[in-house]
Amino acid sequence: MVYQINNLTVQFGGDTILDNVQFEIKNKNEKIAVVGRNGSGKTTLLRFITGEVEKTSIDGVESSVLVAGDTCIGYLKQLSFEDDTITLDEEMRKVFSPIIRMQERLDELVDIMSSGEYSDQETYNAIIRNDGYADNKLPAYLSGDDLKKCKDHDEIVEEYTQLQEKFREHSGYYYEKEYDMLLKRFGFTEDDKQKSLSCFSGGQRTKLAFIKLLLSKPDILLLDEPTNHLDISTIEWLERYLKAYNKAVVVVSHDRMFLDKIVDTVYEIEHGKIKRYNGNYSDFVKLKKEAYDKQLKNHKAQQKEIERLNKVAERFMGKPTKVSMAKSKLKAIEHMDIVEAPDRYDDKAFKAEFTPRIESGKDVLYVKDLAIGYDKVLSELSFDIKRGDRLGIIGGNGIGKSTLLKTLVNDLNKLGGEFSYGVNVEIGYFDQQMAQYVSEKTVMEDFWDEYPHLTQTEVRNSLGALLFTGDDVFKEVKMLSGGEKVRLALAKIFKKKPNMLILDEPTNHMDIVGKETLESMLLNYPGTVIFVSHDRYFVKKVATRVLFMDEDKVKLYNWGYAQYEEERISQMEDFNAFESITKGKIISNNYKSEATETVDKNVMTEAQQSYLAGKEAAKQERKLKKLEEKIEKLEGDIESRRSELAAPENASDYLKLQEIQSQIDILEEELLKTMEEWDEG
Repeated sequence: MVYQINNLTVQFGGDTILDNVQFEIKNKNEKIAVVGRNGSGKTTLLRFITGEVEKTSIDGVESSVLVAGDTCIGYLKQLSFEDDTITLDEEMRKVFSPIIRMQERLDELVDIMSSGEYSDQETYNAIIRNDGYADNKLPAYLSGDDLKKCKDHDEIVEEYTQLQEKFREHSGYYYEKEYDMLLKRFGFTEDDKQKSLSCFSGGQRTKLAFIKLLLSKPDILLLDEPTNHLDISTIEWLERYLKAYNKAVVVVSHDRMFLDKIVDTVYEIEHGKIKRYNGNYSDFVKLKKEAYDKQLKNHKAQQKEIERLNKVAERFMGKPTKVSMAKSKLKAIEHMDIVEAPDRYDDKAFKAEFTPRIESGKDVLYVKDLAIGYDKVLSELSFDIKRGDRLGIIGGNGIGKSTLLKTLVNDLNKLGGEFSYGVNVEIGYFDQQMAQYVSEKTVMEDFWDEYPHLTQTEVRNSLGALLFTGDDVFKEVKMLSGGEKVRLALAKIFKKKPNMLILDEPTNHMDIVGKETLESMLLNYPGTVIFVSHDRYFVKKVATRVLFMDEDKVKLYNWGYAQYEEERISQMEDFNAFESITKGKIISNNYKSEATETVDKNVMTEAQQSYLAGKEAAKQERKLKKLEEKIEKLEGDIESRRSELAAPENASDYLKLQEIQSQIDILEEELLKTMEEWDEG
């Protein structure tokens, strides 16, 4: 046990956020996900672990926290920069102070052990061998002072050995390279090291705080939405880094693929309660469904049995000869361990399915040599979009994904080339900045201003479809969370009933249920969609085609994310040295995405399924060919053995004949199984 919470209750303003929570980090390198709806208490749990949130005592029930040894806990929000005038390098090197002190002490110990301060070489050799002082009996050439030197040397060697192991555990032998690697992976250059912290944007400073946290290597690493604002390649790198991290990690994230690749334990917070599941996120979803179905089935069966026993008791209670039997039935009910109905899934989600006002033509968008950018060209692109396409745009930060969308909706001027829309195309555009929208108006007033012709009932119905119910419509827009602002923006867009949606990071700020709902809506939407997203699970499920944008290339994958992922894996080159380090080891770069195997085929698009079906067919063809070759070989082996059986020289050797026949029997049995397998294939 590394860390344990018992009976934790947390209340804010009379509302219970966490109710009698039990939470445990069982081993020193356990990787844990905490999942749940927005506002369920995930961040509250992390903040309690760091000491930022206090427990609430109710009815004398006290919570307790057990921590193993001198455990260090690191949390991104705890990190801040006290002095903006110092350089990036000066700030980061604060983390290395303990390592540098260990290095200096190790050097001192080496100097002491090899200083030659002993009386002669023979004495020195005896000391090095830890020889000559057992039971305080000295050989003739060692004095009492020499004995003390020997014992002192023992202590020095022990200190050196222990400190060296600690130095190794804290990455002492490669911290400089790991430091440089982290900076590079998060988009910083060697020149950035000498810039003052005040030169960096808020987003860059958040990344620097993250780097500093990773370099500090706490025993328990707490991460709250670590993939926000990271591009796909950085997220993939972070997955490998955290998987190899040899200490405990507790992560709150809505990135399902990220959780699938990292965690081995999931805690879900729902209705204030918490429950532990073994496995990654996909395992959790499966286990939760199985547990829910089992409890519901047992509850219904028990209720049916209780109803039967009550009817028997009621029927015979009035008959003197049957009273004891009737009472026994009631007694049986009393002694039952009641199986409660399972808590309903907290699956409240928006229901804003809509049909476009009109249908567009078959050809929706034509792009030819389109140059995009501000003062310089970031990318040049050519592609076309047909009605019903769902194009997912992926790639690194700063390479022009959002710029492309802004150009396509004429918020930015093109720098060259051309693009044109087809017949009857009506666009609904969602911009990332809509999640930062601020207004003094209430939600209802803000929406009504956009659609003044609607009645109050129609306004409330439209907002209700995006979960603005009851008094929610009277909240001021400036008080809404990022996720609520996204929902308000989508409510406005959907009301226009466009036949083409252009969406820039629509799932940012959404919880998992919100993402799943939007996925379902887009899969059922009969119009056309172009969207930018860093959420690989979302892209994989929704996109029928993928446009990958990088500094040196733009490539269109017509069979969706599965095709892109397969090519990326097959072409992946070795990563920089020290990229996935733990205890001085570089993790194998034969990295394969597990997400391909964890995502159900039912959630894939038709194009993706068609692509995978083609791959499966080719795989099946190869399998059949191998079986046919095996059948041919087995038939040849059997024929050869039969020839031996008929050979005159073996006619009187009964042991030999019996051995050959046994071999034939085994080969024929294997042939039969192989032919059955071939027939089924």
